[in-house]
Amino acid sequence: MSRDASAQAAVQAVLDEYVATGGETGLQVAAYLDGRQVVDAWAGVADPATGRPYDGETLTTVFSVTKGVAVTAVHLLAERGLIAYDRPVASYWPAFGVNGKAEITVAQALSHQGGIPQMPAGIGPADLVDWDRVVAAVAAQPPLWEPGTAPGYHSLTHGWIVGGLVEAVDGRRIDRFVREELLAPLGLDRSFFLGLPETEDSRIAPLAMDDALLGEEPPSPESYAWLAVPPAFYPLGRSFNRPDVRRAIVPGAGGIATARALARLYAALVAEVDGVRLLPAGRVQAMATLQTDAWDLVLDASDPKGIGYFLGHRDSPMGDRVSAFGHPGYGGAIAFGDPEYGFAFALTKNRLRGGSPDGRSVTMDAARAARHALGIPER
Repeated sequence: MSRDASAQAAVQAVLDEYVATGGETGLQVAAYLDGRQVVDAWAGVADPATGRPYDGETLTTVFSVTKGVAVTAVHLLAERGLIAYDRPVASYWPAFGVNGKAEITVAQALSHQGGIPQMPAGIGPADLVDWDRVVAAVAAQPPLWEPGTAPGYHSLTHGWIVGGLVEAVDGRRIDRFVREELLAPLGLDRSFFLGLPETEDSRIAPLAMDDALLGEEPPSPESYAWLAVPPAFYPLGRSFNRPDVRRAIVPGAGGIATARALARLYAALVAEVDGVRLLPAGRVQAMATLQTDAWDLVLDASDPKGIGYFLGHRDSPMGDRVSAFGHPGYGGAIAFGDPEYGFAFALTKNRLRGGSPDGRSVTMDAARAARHALGIPER
């Protein structure tokens, strides 16, 4: 491993500050520049109950950061000529084409414009272990609005749409596809999981929530957000601490990973890493092309979205470049790549935090510190 001393020191200082002041419990950061790892930092405690410290191999649930990994499987199939973004999802996966969804394109579905953010009725945390049941239930749902007319963040359903599409085209379930096609070439088989095996339980960092999130109420019953993440899943930190949910394959929110793995994966999308480049530059440019920055009906925000990824903007840890692409996760995790500078960054953490009164976050501060030390501009 080759680190950049200034970037390593700058990021480590940020992590140490947040742990020392009580703002965070445990964290990891990894970053790459032009295919070379330049930051490998961690701080704090992985499990407060035992005092076990965080280290570079600690595993953490990363929530929607998972989407950016899962959707890369679709882009790999597209690069092989097996999927076209402008074709209907139903042309590959006929079961998806019912109840008004026959014309939803791959690009629309992956950029949260399909209109089906709602979790199927009767599906709660305990049901997530039944992959086939959940995929079939998501595929059967009708859109809540006319597809293609507005984005609405598919908080959980996005992952099963991606997984159903990959399985219909390739035949492999998405956990196997990701493991064999994305992780194995980069030596990451034990660093990212869709469904955590019991043999890795000793490496997990249990999730905790700050006071703001611990007392978080579900969204208003009149909102789309209520349907996207139903009350049965609240508080999210408790739901995703459940052993059965950790075992489940939840490609929209249930990935369990190290920062090292996430950064290395994005590094192999924006550069070559130890002889491996997952996708060529032209494909990366296509999948990170802006699809919509319209007001999101679920998030009540206007985050720019590519084909399965969020894109950079002024208030994003990714920086103010729309060419940067990746995905944040609930509570503060993130992983992204910036092809303009060959930069990849990931942060994982076990304390889920809401918005800070002063607007600061370890995610933003650590990403900015790394960029500044490496001479990468914010915009």
